[in-house]
Parts: sequence; structure tokens; C-alpha cells
Amino acid sequence: MTETIEHVDTLTVRRVAGHIGADIIGVDLSRPLDDDTVARLRRELLTHKVLFFRDQQLSHAEQIEFGRRFGELTHAHPHEDAPPSEAPQILTIDPQVYERRYGAPRPDYQDRQYSYYSGWHTDVTASVNPPAISILRSEVVPDFGGDTTWTNLVAAYEGLSEPLRAFADGLTAVHRFSAGRKFDDNEAYARRINDNLLISEHPVVRVHPETGERALFVNPGFTDHIVGLSPVESTKLLELFFSHLSSPRYTVRFRWDAHSVAVWDNRATAHLGPQDLGHLDLTRTLHRVTVVGDRPVGPDGFVSKIIAGEEFKTEAHVKVS
Repeated sequence: MTETIEHVDTLTVRRVAGHIGADIIGVDLSRPLDDDTVARLRRELLTHKVLFFRDQQLSHAEQIEFGRRFGELTHAHPHEDAPPSEAPQILTIDPQVYERRYGAPRPDYQDRQYSYYSGWHTDVTASVNPPAISILRSEVVPDFGGDTTWTNLVAAYEGLSEPLRAFADGLTAVHRFSAGRKFDDNEAYARRINDNLLISEHPVVRVHPETGERALFVNPGFTDHIVGLSPVESTKLLELFFSHLSSPRYTVRFRWDAHSVAVWDNRATAHLGPQDLGHLDLTRTLHRVTVVGDRPVGPDGFVSKIIAGEEFKTEAHVKVS
């Protein structure tokens, strides 16, 4: 039986914030899309950085097929050793999944973990080739809370003063897992990180490979320190960058419904996971796929390099102790 390729003439794009984000209306992502529609979605993604779709009934297989229209997909996650057997590209984001692997939080002082890191981050920048695009689908969400926020790192870069932009253009930074989170209290998580070291050096400013735009390519979740600066200088400068890129003026906040999909350009955004659910026993289940990315390049031509680990591609290289 031959599937019908859907050509979407009724696709509507509605901006939702001043610097970032657009709702996409009139397309069914569960159906095979024609090349013109995919090209239109890609153009809108490059313009708006994150696209939101509502009422999308997708299976794992359909999410994977949609993701492949943007490029080759990665394995689920550099630390994921048990994705769905029929869908190794799927990373399920759910506190129960996390707790089965790493243990429940201590109720006296710890919140539940909904994913590896819920603070501001760009996906997997500990890798030398972070994903180009991320696609997140909601299956079950609570009746309240659990919003995700994205920020436009191109707008954040452009919002810096010219002297600071010029300084940042020549800097590089080391990214590693859990730079923004202490995990000494969780032995299972610490072993997983140490057994699968993933450390890279990236330009602080990344030139987008498709648009040529410059983006402030640091984030609190993975950026450990700036190369060549003293520890105090690095800490202070990163604090300035982190505060700047998370300014509300560059952001959009998305309220999830069941069967929503968000697609974001991981080369030009950072995002913030839910901050209001960790103290509650609620179900929130989402599924993510990511598109294989290339090595970031800085304005001075610096190309990201591996310090530890391997490129993040389709094959899994997870060591379990």
C-alpha cells in the first residue's frame, strides 16, 4: 500500500514572541510530508528558532520519520542505555524513568528529576557535535505547570555591547556533563558520567552553518569554564553571559498540552525545563529525538574539538558499570 504524501497549502505561521517562537497551524505531522512543506518548515525554523504544533497524534515511529526529514537522527542520548527497543532514537523524559535508573530523590531535601538537567541548557553541548535540531513530543502532561522556556541565542549575542561581542568572538570554552549540577550525592549518576566522559571545547560564539548568524554558544548546564581566563574571570564572565541569555526579552514560554510537539534549532537556542514540578508527584511524559549536528565553528575559524569521548551520532557507546 502506497502512502499519500501530504502537500500543505494551508500551513499558517503565527509569531508568539518578539524574538523567538511561532505556532504552526494546518499540518498533520503523522502523515508523510512533501519536500516543499518540509522546506517551508525548515525556513520557518531558521527564522523563528522554535516551532510549536498542537494536536499531533504521533507514535514513536511517526516522530522518528518526521525527524528524519530534517536529517540523520542520533541515538537517544549519550548516557541512555535502554531506549525503546523498536526506537533507539527516542529519549523518554519522565521522572519515573529517571528514578528507575538512578534512584528516587531524598524527600528531605531533593526535588524529583524530570530529566538529566532541567536548568538552562542547549542539548548535549558536552559533545563535540551537539544536535542540530531537537524534536520533543508530549504524551502525558499535568493539568498545571511543567512549561518549557526557550531563548534566542542569536538575539542574545546581538544584544551585547560591541566591545563585548568582539571579545567573545575570540574565546573558547570547555563543555562537560553536569557542569551546572552537583551529583556527588547520586553514586549511580556519578558512575554513569565518569564511565562515559564527554568533554569538548567550543567557540563561545558560534557561526550558524545555514544562516551565518552569530549566537552566544554557552549555557549553564554544560559550560564549565572559558579557556585562557583565570577561574575568577571565567566565573564572572560566564555569570554575565548566563544572566544575559536568560533575560525574558529573548525568550518564549510554552504551555504543553498532551500531543504537542516543539521543534527547535539547537544551534541557536537554549531552553529551560520545568521549574515548578519537582516537589510534586505528577506524571509528565515526553519523547525527544535529535538530528545529528556538525562541529561548531567560531568567527575566527576555530572548530570545536574533542577533549574526551566521541561524536554524538547514530550509534550508542554507553558503558554501564
